[in-house]
Amino acid sequence: MNSPVTAHLPQGTAKVAARSLSVHYGEKHALQAVDLDIRAGEVTALIGPSGCGKSTFLRCINRMNDMVDGARVSGSLTLDGSDIYDRSLDVVQLRARVGMVFQKPNPFPKSIYDNIAYGPRIHGMARNQDELDEIVMTSLERAGLLAEVKDRLTESGTGLSGGQQQRLCIARAIAVGPEVILMDEPCSALDPIATAKVEELIDDLRDNYTIVIVTHSMQQAARVSQRTAFFHLGKLIEVGDTEQIFTNPQQPLTQGYITGRFG
Repeated sequence: MNSPVTAHLPQGTAKVAARSLSVHYGEKHALQAVDLDIRAGEVTALIGPSGCGKSTFLRCINRMNDMVDGARVSGSLTLDGSDIYDRSLDVVQLRARVGMVFQKPNPFPKSIYDNIAYGPRIHGMARNQDELDEIVMTSLERAGLLAEVKDRLTESGTGLSGGQQQRLCIARAIAVGPEVILMDEPCSALDPIATAKVEELIDDLRDNYTIVIVTHSMQQAARVSQRTAFFHLGKLIEVGDTEQIFTNPQQPLTQGYITGRFG
């Protein structure tokens, strides 16, 4: 299984870079001239009130906004210096490089094994069954799920608990060897124990992947991220090291949000 490219980038290098990035949904200006670097080998948390633009920014990185009628994206967004919105770009290949984990676990109605094998089969990553088996097992192990399901690989993925389903979805995302993993409130539907397991997994995965997580939980952002970006009404208000954002924010809006005065 190929190692993710992120593992070979110096930590702190910009993996994804946005410059004057704006998004319109029809007449609604959802994201306004955002400049933001997502650093390689780190977890970047996006925080802010509902409807502030953080999920819109996340969906720009793997062009999920392409699927929204009336969505228009302007400005610049690059992955390793290459334009994500270049018309010649293969969006399928982009989404192999930039994996996505959604708010609600969404395993396919297939076996645990086939959930993981689906992407590698589509992308022709395995030359034979042994190689496919290795990808599946390695992905489950990286997602901290192998020990719990190794004797149940032929059972349906939808039969797992909510927390296990979310880790299955993470395993499915990393099976195609992405460089960036996007997580849109991955723990909002989970109980505290399952949440803790996913947070531990995020901490382990950042050694090999660049991770961007949208979260409404400031405690979670503080636990799992190295950098935090605060959005409000479609604008990026402040970005910095997570500890600095939570202990010494530079902007009054940031201070108001993290102290619970609004949000």
